[in-house]
Amino acid sequence: MANRLSQIATRTGDDGTTGLGDGTRVPKDHLRVQAMGDVDELNSNIGVLLAEPLPEDVRELLITIQHELFNLGGELCMPGYSLLKEDAVLRLDEALAHYNAALPRLKEFILPAGTRSAAIAHVCRTIARRAERAVVHALHEGEQIEAAPRQYLNRLSDLLFVLARVLNRANLDGKGGDDVYWHSERLQRQQNEPEQA
Repeated sequence: MANRLSQIATRTGDDGTTGLGDGTRVPKDHLRVQAMGDVDELNSNIGVLLAEPLPEDVRELLITIQHELFNLGGELCMPGYSLLKEDAVLRLDEALAHYNAALPRLKEFILPAGTRSAAIAHVCRTIARRAERAVVHALHEGEQIEAAPRQYLNRLSDLLFVLARVLNRANLDGKGGDDVYWHSERLQRQQNEPEQA
């Protein structure tokens, strides 16, 4: 990718089109562009998460993820081009196994709540899911996209769920400490039933 931005306001998109990395002009609501936008939104929200107090290992992981998401966006921008490698997906698998191993089993569904950093991680998780859906939709409509972007977004959403749990336990803002459980009707009934003699 030899081209670098030297001018931000080019006015070439005033007609409702945008340029892909190969020079093709497509409508701004093109499926590939929508997927690129979701990945950009995800990366921006990870930037917000990085502005929070975080354990240093989580910070370093998220910085790596930001670079990989930039590669993923670049790959979506250039049809037929591959930037995101399989080892990026494997790194997410390893991180997922590492952080999940230290967490207790879930007793119930959890809410996207707790510390501010955990809540932001949950926002990132939902955007990652939307980006994954956008990539899958583009694939179903005939866009040529490698498997790695779809797999990466799938693993990343899982990892962000786990990291939200990690960040609640890190409790760096004093407002967390544990998962925030959803109080289902079943759970409430169990809590309200008198103990059997």
